[in-house]
Amino acid sequence: MLLRYTSPVFIYRKFLRNNLPVLVAAINYPNNSIQVTHIAKHWNPKYKKERRQKVIKIKLPSWEDTDNDDITKMDKEQVRSRMKEHGFLPQKPWKERATYINSTLSIFESYVAPEGDGKYSAITKEGAKQKFTFFEKKSKSFMAIRKVKSFDDSFKTSFFLEEALDIYKKAHEALASKNEEEIIKYVTEMAYPKITHNMMNKTIHWKFLESLEPARLVHARTTDVITKENIFAQFTVRFHTQQVLAIYDRFGRLIQGSEILRKDVLEYIVFEKHLANEYGVWRIHDKIIPSWMTPTDIAEGTYVLPKEEHDPVPTEPHPVEATLTEDTPKDATSAQPS
Repeated sequence: MLLRYTSPVFIYRKFLRNNLPVLVAAINYPNNSIQVTHIAKHWNPKYKKERRQKVIKIKLPSWEDTDNDDITKMDKEQVRSRMKEHGFLPQKPWKERATYINSTLSIFESYVAPEGDGKYSAITKEGAKQKFTFFEKKSKSFMAIRKVKSFDDSFKTSFFLEEALDIYKKAHEALASKNEEEIIKYVTEMAYPKITHNMMNKTIHWKFLESLEPARLVHARTTDVITKENIFAQFTVRFHTQQVLAIYDRFGRLIQGSEILRKDVLEYIVFEKHLANEYGVWRIHDKIIPSWMTPTDIAEGTYVLPKEEHDPVPTEPHPVEATLTEDTPKDATSAQPS
């Protein structure tokens, strides 16, 4: 009897609209109110402009025109009008290239060498004072070394000093042989023009003999360029060595140094590395010359003497020509055939 008054009509959409449970399957058919799918809604004319902006009118290409997409057959004015029609900006006449910063342009926070370095020992008063100032400034260097270790886990100061001495030797050997491709491997772009200046027409003989004192790391700093991730490191190494240097000019004359005498050389070399670059290497960046250090002898340049220009000797006219010019009238000379 129940089936006569009820109809097991399952309207899935109705259940979803009214949030009815799915278990309610038997619904009274006469009292069942089926909702209409498309309901007529009232559109507020106030938002007509916003509804119109939802639609973008585009111009479809004309497939009947065969030369529509063939830009090669268009002249410049047609291409310009077509780009203007579609809203494209004209092309720039130049090409922008990506910049790559491989080295810095200067020494950031340069090392101040103590006066008289290399002359006083740690026992003397001046030497003890130098040691105290060195340990006083070492805290920032420790932080810089820590920063380098965050990029390179295998970094050790002892290994770096051996590598720095090897780079120092190879750079000077490449400079003596004038091998420009080898020089740029061990020298940064900032130091390259400085180290190769006035090298033309010179013959250089350089030899590394020994180290009077082991190389020592005296200063270490890191800085970021443009972005915080782009970090460069600069380490200042103190070298106290014995070397032989002789420079000859293009005529084979010795202008500086000697191949026989050995000299003690105290230098503060700044090495730089691009830490953010995975393939960055340590290279010579600059050299610190303290104000108290005695200046080296500057080699005098040799030049070819210019040829002396003598005054021309006045020549006297021939006696026959002199008589002709004096006796012959001006009209007669002009009438003579050439």
